[in-house]
Amino acid sequence: MKTLLTASALALAAATAPTLSAAQTEIRVHYAIPTIWAETQAALEEAFEAQNPDIDIVIDGPAESYAEGVQRLLRESVAGTLPDVAWVGLNRWRILEARGLTQPLDPFLPEDPEAAGYTGALLSLGQYQGTQHALGTSASTLVMYVNPDLVEQAGYSMDDFPTDYNGIIELAAAIDDLGDNIDGIWIDRHDWRFQSLLGGYGGRPMTEDESDITFDSEAGRQAAELYARFASEGGMKSYIDDQARQAYPAGTLGIMMDSSSLLKRFTEAAGESFPVTVVRLPVPAPENAYFPTGGSGIVMLTEDEAKQQAAWEYISFVTGPEGQKIIVESTGYAPTNALVLEDESYLGAYYEANPNAKTAHSQVAEFAGPWYAYPGAEGVAVTDLISAALVEIADGDAEPGARIEALADTLRDRLGMN
Repeated sequence: MKTLLTASALALAAATAPTLSAAQTEIRVHYAIPTIWAETQAALEEAFEAQNPDIDIVIDGPAESYAEGVQRLLRESVAGTLPDVAWVGLNRWRILEARGLTQPLDPFLPEDPEAAGYTGALLSLGQYQGTQHALGTSASTLVMYVNPDLVEQAGYSMDDFPTDYNGIIELAAAIDDLGDNIDGIWIDRHDWRFQSLLGGYGGRPMTEDESDITFDSEAGRQAAELYARFASEGGMKSYIDDQARQAYPAGTLGIMMDSSSLLKRFTEAAGESFPVTVVRLPVPAPENAYFPTGGSGIVMLTEDEAKQQAAWEYISFVTGPEGQKIIVESTGYAPTNALVLEDESYLGAYYEANPNAKTAHSQVAEFAGPWYAYPGAEGVAVTDLISAALVEIADGDAEPGARIEALADTLRDRLGMN
């Protein structure tokens, strides 16, 4: 009798299982960098499925980096095994778009994106030639990490912190004068940092159609000049980023210009030594300013119309205020939905406990812009040329304006724009 009952139970389970699975749509999700995202992805999956029991999120094994992840996706596209949705670096989704793999999100966006928290600045992170190919899921921009103790020792006050580069360089010089073991200011010689200074002056690296280089403009010359002035007037040393990222929390660097995503790291490293303080970048040309934004974005890859709506439900959740709350609290990245900044019911308590995060995140919401990726086969390689030019400028081996103009011509040749 027991055997019959067991057989009956198995038969009933077999009969009902297809009905249950048929009621669900399975969405495969790709992501990268498990050291940052593993716990967050699990939390997002759990929260989303609780609200959407008819959609089953299946998360692929993660890639170790955004670069590795994109290469995996390209291989899967050839094999016909692409996931339905992918999290990619904000400076790498264009690689997928260029191969026709991303599905436009415009048909799915709400009629009033702004009301849903998708500001024009935030939407720009995933736009190309008028089409929305991606939505940001996390963001970071260049900010100033300041040591207020050194500021006060130099005779200045955080309550009256300089708001333009002239004042900041004067302050950096005063901090640098405090002693041989104290440095005033530091910024990496790196394309993203240069783009940030350029964007503050209202400049852009390329034309909108990416047919020409445009950083050999007055804005570009002003941005390059800052590198020279930081070194010659502000006491900037020529050490590398790892050294600078040790010097700031150690209390020997007054002003550190780096990614807002490093806030948690610096705060923990500084401990009780001094109160790490975030200050937004100066914006010399606010009417045209933008800051290239690092972080991640999400793209829809499935061509199956039956799956696309379910994929959009997931995308809209992780880019909406509830998903963004999970992302901000677990990673420290800035949100890519303005509602979580405007409505205190989402992150009010978090920002009250983390005022530095609110400062950094508000800059993203106001001035977020694309991190320009130079096109073509040489697109990645030319960033090394940019770094080399910035080193020459900062070391005093080249006049900023002339060096930037020569660099632009070199890039035109390497990218086939001449």
